[in-house]
This record gives sequence, structure tokens and C-alpha cells, in this order.
Amino acid sequence: MLSRMSRDALLAAETKITLAFMVLGLTAWYLVGTVADSDLLEVGALLGVGVVLPTLINELRRRSGSESEPGAE
Repeated sequence: MLSRMSRDALLAAETKITLAFMVLGLTAWYLVGTVADSDLLEVGALLGVGVVLPTLINELRRRSGSESEPGAE
């Protein structure tokens, strides 16, 4: 059986963020579909929450991490 530390090492922080927002994106897509009868809003919720937000968050984390390292560009 894998220890807690080795299981966490199997998934990078970026992967965890992406997976969490995928679930949130699917939830947003479903909720928008039940509340509003607009395919455009459904696609916007799915792509906005499931793709765009995790990409932005991961890029911001990557850039802020590279700025704190000396000599990184």
C-alpha cells in the first residue's frame, strides 16, 4: 500500500487543479442547463470553468514560482 506522501507525489499540483476544475466545470454545465435553456451559456460554463480557469491558475502559479527562483526568466 502506498503511503500518503508517495500518493501525493503521483499527482502534480497542476493536475490536481485541473481535475478539480473539470469536476466544477461539469457541475456548472449541469446547473446552467437546468436553470437556463441556452446552449451558449452551457458551453461557456463548461469551457470557462473547466478549461480556462485552471489554465489561468496554473499559468499564474508557474509564473509566480519562476519569479521567486533566482536566475529564472
